[in-house]
Amino acid sequence: MRLAVLFILFMGHFCSANLIWSKTGHRVTGHIAQKHLSRKAERAINDLLDGHSLAFAATYADEIKADRSFSKYSAWHYVNYPMDMGYEDSEKSPYGDVVQGIEFCKKVILDGASSRKDKVFHLKMLIHLIGDMHQPMHAGRAEDRGGNDIQIQWFGEGTNLHRLWDSNMINSYGMTYYELGDELEQSVSKQERKRLQEGTIYEWVDESHTLAAQVYASVSVGEDLRYQYGYQYNDLLFSQLQKAGFRLAKVLNELFS
Repeated sequence: MRLAVLFILFMGHFCSANLIWSKTGHRVTGHIAQKHLSRKAERAINDLLDGHSLAFAATYADEIKADRSFSKYSAWHYVNYPMDMGYEDSEKSPYGDVVQGIEFCKKVILDGASSRKDKVFHLKMLIHLIGDMHQPMHAGRAEDRGGNDIQIQWFGEGTNLHRLWDSNMINSYGMTYYELGDELEQSVSKQERKRLQEGTIYEWVDESHTLAAQVYASVSVGEDLRYQYGYQYNDLLFSQLQKAGFRLAKVLNELFS
């Protein structure tokens, strides 16, 4: 599989800030999605984003965290529910979650009465949230805050399970977002892309939730993870980035059709 070849490029062991899917990860998903927008969607999005790319807008929802006036959107970045349960059957957070956030963004964008300012804001949020939903630790357990409380090491430096999947593994790869995005986008056939785009938001979040169980089982508290872990799990990491990119394109194309 072509993704396995990417392991040759695995280099270094750099720590990074605890960002969500990291800037690189979010820009990868935006870069992939950009290549699969319909002409109509591309024109509408180009207008709303003032010519900026999806990759450029993909980190906006993290950037606004520095402003407390946006704190009500913090819960939109993730969802926690019991590992043996599906999202639709779970108790919903009164503060919202990534699924509720996505659905709200779609509603605002589709509402003809929404102001341009509101549409721009919620489009930027939507681009980001589709990415977040595909990071397995953003659909994990509430008791450990999606792996944030599971302390481990990455090449001898302290981190946690959430940050490992958000940024450590991606950044250790040493590729720019467009290099990695191009590689992941080109490695999927048209038929496979259509298969990956199948399903609903609810099915996609449950898929990430199922993968979260696999990620939880992949480490022990305090474990020092190195090249072997990347060799075992980079394909899963890249697969989720691919899905996020292709599915983001699907959602945007449907919204702006």
